[in-house]
Amino acid sequence: MSTRQHTLGFFLVDVTRLMRRAFQAHLQARQSDLTLAKARALVYLSRNEGVRQVELADMLEIQPITLARLIDQLAETGLVERRSDPNDRRAFQLHLTDKAAPHLELIEQVTATVRDEMLRGIDQQQVSGMMDALARMRENLTAR
Repeated sequence: MSTRQHTLGFFLVDVTRLMRRAFQAHLQARQSDLTLAKARALVYLSRNEGVRQVELADMLEIQPITLARLIDQLAETGLVERRSDPNDRRAFQLHLTDKAAPHLELIEQVTATVRDEMLRGIDQQQVSGMMDALARMRENLTAR
C-alpha cells in the first residue's frame, strides 16, 4: 500500500503499535519482568505521586478493576504501596517505593533506545516540525 492510501490516523495508530511492540521486545531482551502495562503505570505514578487508584486508571485509560490487579502485582514485588487517603478513609493513594527507581531507569533507557530506532534517518528539523504539528493537533482536540 502506498503512503497516499494511508490516513494520518492510520499512521499514528500503526507507529504507536510498533513503538509498543519494540518497547516490550527491548524489555524482554534485558530480561525484565516488567510489561508495557506495568511500565506505563510506574511512569504515570512517578509523575503523579500520591494519586488515587481511580484517577490513575483514568489517566491510563483502563478500567479501575484492571488497574487494581496491576497495582496488586506491583505491590507484591515491592514497587508500589497503597496508603490511606487522609481525606477519604475508603480510598488509597498510590506511592512508589525506593525499589521502583531502577525500574524507572530501565524504562528511560528502553524508551531512549526505541526513540533512537524510530527516529533513525530523520533530522532534527523534521523531528521539531513533527512535534510542533502533533502538539497543535493535541491542542486542537483538547480545546473542545
